[in-house]
Amino acid sequence: MSDDGLRVLVTGGCGYIGSALIPQLLDDDQVGEVVVVDSLIDGSPRNLAGCLGDDLRFRRGDVRVYGDVESATRNIDRIVHLAAITGADSTHDRRGETFAVNQDGTENVLTAARKFDVETIVFASSCNNYGRAASTDIDEETEQNPLNPYAESKVESEELLQEAVDEHGIDATALRMSTVYGWSPGIRFNLVVNHFVFRALTDRPLTVYGDGSNWRPFIHVQDAARAYASAVLEPDEWPEFVYNVGSNEGNYRISEIAEIVREELDYELDITYLEDEHPGPSYHVNFDRLSETGFETEWTLREGIQDVAEQMARKNREMIET
Repeated sequence: MSDDGLRVLVTGGCGYIGSALIPQLLDDDQVGEVVVVDSLIDGSPRNLAGCLGDDLRFRRGDVRVYGDVESATRNIDRIVHLAAITGADSTHDRRGETFAVNQDGTENVLTAARKFDVETIVFASSCNNYGRAASTDIDEETEQNPLNPYAESKVESEELLQEAVDEHGIDATALRMSTVYGWSPGIRFNLVVNHFVFRALTDRPLTVYGDGSNWRPFIHVQDAARAYASAVLEPDEWPEFVYNVGSNEGNYRISEIAEIVREELDYELDITYLEDEHPGPSYHVNFDRLSETGFETEWTLREGIQDVAEQMARKNREMIET
């Protein structure tokens, strides 16, 4: 740490979570500079438009290219590694690319971190790793059962991270994040809550694959960003290698999500159940370990749904006025 504060590198910082995380890091008195490295394949610089200043540096680079990672990591104190191919269902058709970005990219980050003696790494993992689990009390010791290349690559990346901890003494933490929802400059609409809100606002039925009984935990993007910021800036408060990140109250069946979106937006919406379609993973997660860090989520699902709808309406008005 320099006299000017911590220098924090965020990979994939122009994406959905990154666009919420960067402002939080820049607002923290411990942070002197934030360096963002992003390939801009999915993210956009405009997602960081409100953050521009002398304490933000951007480097266009691809985590698959070690030279890009090494260059960005020079003189860095701590890293939040977000860069990844996301959209779990879509990765069945892009397995090679998914592993190249998610696993090989993580290996590049760890190699560069060792070379430059980076103090702390926080890795973006996922509760999707648990697959379809019968238990409604999945904790961090539950065996992972990845059902798609996205989750498989995250599990294998966690193994690389654990090896770096055991063999090289790196201080690293993996955050198995719940399914994210809510508004940020880089919002994604291929995530179930945001997707349902978008369909509702465009007067289309909410389509549920299967009977909707599968479980998922959900977390607002601002809460997800707060967790990453806390873990990287207060690593002593996050002593375990891995944490599920979300809240026990944030576990919902997909059918419940559809009903809540319909209730909150007060729309006469049809909910269509495609019971012949595979519903995907199902996991009801326990977050008791997370509570030991003192971290708590702040947003409720209903608040997040209303906020996405309001933000989209505001954006629409701005476009009409211009």
